[in-house]
Amino acid sequence: MPIIEGIVKFKREDFERDKEFFQGLKKGQKPHTFYVGCSDSRVVPNLITKTIPGELFVVRNIANVIPPFDRNDSTYKCTASILEYAVKYLEVKNIVVCGHSNCGGLKALFYPEEKLKTLPIVNKWLDLIKDLKQKVKDIEDAALREWEIEQLNVVRQLENLLSYDFVREKFEKGKINLYGWYYIIESGEVYNYNFETKEFELIN
Repeated sequence: MPIIEGIVKFKREDFERDKEFFQGLKKGQKPHTFYVGCSDSRVVPNLITKTIPGELFVVRNIANVIPPFDRNDSTYKCTASILEYAVKYLEVKNIVVCGHSNCGGLKALFYPEEKLKTLPIVNKWLDLIKDLKQKVKDIEDAALREWEIEQLNVVRQLENLLSYDFVREKFEKGKINLYGWYYIIESGEVYNYNFETKEFELIN
């Protein structure tokens, strides 16, 4: 089994080579960035950011969604609790929302109802972003529609982040940075959302 072989190789090679570094991690963590990404297996946070263990505090879910704050809602608290822990306890300096091309979660928004009925839990999760379909309903070209809704989703999650008082207050005081990224799988390019121009710009 490849992943078991990988564990053995990691211990024999990587861990032994950097043993002192890994042993130092037992003292605790102080990540500088909270990374919110999609669970897609093709998008690997530490790989595309060239970061090492201890630098990123990560949550990944279908379509890199951050549920908007709702004091009376008792659902969708997993991602929200991780956000709270990252900002209030770990005191991260940056929050990155990273969407990507060819996102299966966003494609699922356009599945026929019959197919979504076979994925009831996924369908419930997608309720959080289903209204985005209305913003692209007039785009006939499928590839262009995909590109557009994937970027719109990143912007939506940045808006959702700011619905949390503890994030918005730090952001307005310049104590935390917010980034919206759009990663192109096939080119390796990453675009960052510019809050002023409201456009995605290539990180170069």
